Amino acid sequence: MSAPIHRRFRGFLPVVVDVETAGFNPQRDALLEVAAVLLKQKSGQWVRDETHFSHVLPFPGANLEQSALEFTGIDPYHPFRFAVPEAEALETLFSPIWTALKRYNCSRAILVGHNPAFDLSFLKAAIDRVGLKRTPFHQFSTFDTASLGGLAYGQTVLARAVQAAGLEWDSSQAHSAIYDAERTAELFCRIVNRWDLHIGINTH
Repeated sequence: MSAPIHRRFRGFLPVVVDVETAGFNPQRDALLEVAAVLLKQKSGQWVRDETHFSHVLPFPGANLEQSALEFTGIDPYHPFRFAVPEAEALETLFSPIWTALKRYNCSRAILVGHNPAFDLSFLKAAIDRVGLKRTPFHQFSTFDTASLGGLAYGQTVLARAVQAAGLEWDSSQAHSAIYDAERTAELFCRIVNRWDLHIGINTH
């Protein structure tokens, strides 16, 4: 059974994040979508909780790599995206995380992602651009489901790791921040629950 949330990861609260971008350079290329999935415990098992999401307007002067836009299928200026500036997107993301940190008596959020250095680098660049002084996330520590998937299932590609874990994968929905974040969250929970059951982590 799982330990209480505030004790399971040394006071850290795992929060699953996925971003979609217009390239690979967080200083130059636009952040276009960001999703965060909160986790909770239910009957001693880690499960997916709330998802928070924003379409993001490219910051002034942002680079938009055509190959990246073709890969994600995102039209950055489509009116029906209802995209918001980076500052508003970060507020939408961070406000419920701060609330969850208080609820679970955790000291800091730790970003969970599939190759999370990429997601964290774009978050940190956006934080710097808008001048935020406080962030709920640890500055450099992350949980990587590519590594965990390789350990647990022998698969490092997200789609293959998700399927190896016995979860569904819909390729037509992939490469949207919400879908990838929610599947990553389910993969992370499946791995942690499997490990906790194996070693019998104390709940007290």
